[in-house]
Amino acid sequence: MAKPDIILIGGHAYSWQEICELRRQQRLRALVAHFALFELKDDCRPEVERTEAGHYREPTFFGLMAGDVDA
Repeated sequence: MAKPDIILIGGHAYSWQEICELRRQQRLRALVAHFALFELKDDCRPEVERTEAGHYREPTFFGLMAGDVDA
């Protein structure tokens, strides 16, 4: 059976290409409509301090002053 060129939806005739284009537009609108739940902020800490392992490898100045880390 050959693929039909026209599809009837709700009494209206649509071509397959038209359906695909409408779906692409619908998906694009859905992607644009998503908003973040909170403001995204850049992590301004040095690269080493962004992980737990980095904190132990290279303690910060204030950590050394407080005696939290053996030097």
